[in-house]
Amino acid sequence: MPELPEVETVRRGLQPVMEGARFAKVEAHRGDLRWPLPKDFAKRVEGTTVEGLGRRAKYLLADLSSGEVLVMHLGMSGSFRVLQGATENTPGQFHHERAPRGTHDHVVFEMSNGAVVTFNDPRRFGSMKLVKRSELDQEPLLKALGPEPLGNAFDAAMLATACANKNTSLKAALLDQRVVAGLGNIYVCEALFRSRLSPKRQASTLATRTGAPHDRAIKLVDAIKAVLNDAIKAGGSSLRDHRQTSGELGYFQHSFAVYDREGEKCPGPDCKGMVKRIVQNGRSTFFCPTCQK
Repeated sequence: MPELPEVETVRRGLQPVMEGARFAKVEAHRGDLRWPLPKDFAKRVEGTTVEGLGRRAKYLLADLSSGEVLVMHLGMSGSFRVLQGATENTPGQFHHERAPRGTHDHVVFEMSNGAVVTFNDPRRFGSMKLVKRSELDQEPLLKALGPEPLGNAFDAAMLATACANKNTSLKAALLDQRVVAGLGNIYVCEALFRSRLSPKRQASTLATRTGAPHDRAIKLVDAIKAVLNDAIKAGGSSLRDHRQTSGELGYFQHSFAVYDREGEKCPGPDCKGMVKRIVQNGRSTFFCPTCQK
């Protein structure tokens, strides 16, 4: 499933063609994705202007002139394609052929600036929902989410406080969207490697006995921010389905230090360990048991 960097990459690709533009025509080729589309979906969106295009965790938020917010999630295999004029953006060298046009193209937005934005989702785990702007804070999909890891409020003290009483592994705590929003398996593995912390370490050890942030928490927050920013610059990671709005795949998977590197030599300086794979809470964890403590 796309994580924060992939969703942010998509947001940045959609922003130039959607923000400030009006939905001239909206086509919903089916009545449901993961859940049924909102009642009169096309009619409610058509004619409105996108006043802002934001992101909360793994959700895209289109702020509409009608006073509603279009909340969109990519799910497992969702992607947006942008067509401007008669030319679609040229895919990059890592492009994999997507399904023929029309197949799995479930929602099509024709914008007033001439751009056509198509949502394609073969597995239909994605979703679109209309929420009143005044009720967004109470939206069930969003209200329990933790802080944004790239936001100014997210720091070592906040993370240490969130983990202080957790009787669970550090890996499990970081995957808990109530602790920090938008992180998934890939970037948790990579951030833990960069901070040299074991995914099996107890989460509560990020705080001292007095509740203050331990040095470990400082290193981990810095690593989380760094790995996310690096991944965004690379257009995210393309393992199966993620692609940018141009059709080009992300490149960050070529920079993985430990994720999916089982049996390879640890890339850490002066470390002679090997990358190991274990299973935690049903998810694969990749780490170096020699240098991650």
